[in-house]
Amino acid sequence: MNQRKKKLSKISALHYLKLVLRSTIFAVSLVFYILGKFDILTKNWILPMIVWFFFIIGMSLRFFPSKFESMGCQKQFARNYEPISEESTPTNQSWKRTVLVTVVWLALNSVVGALYFTGIFDQGILILIALAYSVCDIICILFFCPFQTWFMKNRCCTTCRIYNWDFAMMFTPLVFIPHWYTYSLLGCALALLLRWEITYRIHPERFSTATNRCLDCSNCEEKLCSHKKQLQGFLKKYKTRFFPSREINRKK
Repeated sequence: MNQRKKKLSKISALHYLKLVLRSTIFAVSLVFYILGKFDILTKNWILPMIVWFFFIIGMSLRFFPSKFESMGCQKQFARNYEPISEESTPTNQSWKRTVLVTVVWLALNSVVGALYFTGIFDQGILILIALAYSVCDIICILFFCPFQTWFMKNRCCTTCRIYNWDFAMMFTPLVFIPHWYTYSLLGCALALLLRWEITYRIHPERFSTATNRCLDCSNCEEKLCSHKKQLQGFLKKYKTRFFPSREINRKK
């Protein structure tokens, strides 16, 4: 029986567009850094300001309901809450998993900060790391998310407890650079995170599959899980070609 191909939704298409745009921004910034022309604090402000507006606009739009954003971040809004029943109670992920992600992320970026203060990294490297994080953020959505797989254990992006942490995590390295440019990006990201956490505390029912019908698979418009499964199937099918030595050792 032939499998029908899943049509790419508008939201998923926008994810791919973001991946292209963020990858381009990172690549261009890397080239400018190598050429010695990427300095956000003193000169060559055109590219850095393009980067600034790109992310500030993206974060600002997250504060409002949108049909072009994933349900993963949109579930905080009242219009995306459809109660399953009056008797149902929210069953959200353990706070211990959230704390674990926080500790791991802060530990990772503490290493980045230590390398900066010891002079191994400069400000340009910190900004490039933040831009690299932005690319990894979309890769997590489209292909593979280590936080989902190893820590949170959530079903998909739609049910992700920390979906709107993305910008705050992305701009964490900027905390080491005291400048209006970096702190405005980080400040907006933290405001977005604070809004998310306050809503989670006041309306936990919006974040739970046990209480919010909008989070059910039948109402999902993105169907990114099917794309991830296709990728996993492809890797499984051709793993002997990619890793022939592992297959030989397994047979032994």
